[in-house]
Amino acid sequence: MITDQLIIKNEKEQSTYTKDSASESPKRSIVKSISWRVVGTLDTILISWVVTGTLSLAFSIGLVELVTKMVLYFFHERIWNSIKWGK
Repeated sequence: MITDQLIIKNEKEQSTYTKDSASESPKRSIVKSISWRVVGTLDTILISWVVTGTLSLAFSIGLVELVTKMVLYFFHERIWNSIKWGK
């Protein structure tokens, strides 16, 4: 019974989407990128505010950092997802 379920599940995955079982979809990578960048950007804004003493400058730095690091993280994840080492 368990074997049948595993075989059926495996057949469904192969017929609907061919991918490595350890990989993730680009959509998941995007959501992970956004959630991580929220945390990272809040940290950058706080550090920038402490260093500069200016909240508006801290938010400007945080905004630039939000966009650039989110894009970099997405491509970093996709590249690592294609590397077979350690899987």
